[in-house]
Parts: sequence; C-alpha cells; structure tokens
Amino acid sequence: MWTEEVAPERLAELFYHYEHALGVSGKGSESGSWNEVAQPEKDRMVAAARLTLLDLDSAASQAGRSRRYFAEPGEAEWGC
Repeated sequence: MWTEEVAPERLAELFYHYEHALGVSGKGSESGSWNEVAQPEKDRMVAAARLTLLDLDSAASQAGRSRRYFAEPGEAEWGC
C-alpha cells in the first residue's frame, strides 16, 4: 500500500510547511521553519500524521474488501 511508503515524519513536515504557507494558522509565511518547532509539538504532529496514514490505509483496504466478490469487467461467467 502506498501509505507504507510515506514516512509520518515527512508527512508532518510537509503538512506544517503547507499549513503555514497557506496561512491556515493565521501566521502566514512569517512563521518559523520545521526545524524551529519544539520537539513535543513535532512529536504530536508526527503522531497525528501516523494516525492519518493508518486511517487512509484502513479506508483503502476496506474499499478493496467490499469489491472482492465482484468480477472484474469481462470476467463474469454468464450461464444457467
């Protein structure tokens, strides 16, 4: 699954970057870099990113399971 290829630390760093670039937190681009964030805050954001990846992976696998009983197009056998 693609979510296994994404490191939670990298997701948290990118989220932090884009959140501040878009001014979501009201600080805009004048806020500090990821390296200036306190370690407890980084740990919290990484934990949130890890949960996000688990949730995305779970949703994708549930969608796959719900379709496993249906044939792919052209594979169904028609007959009596």
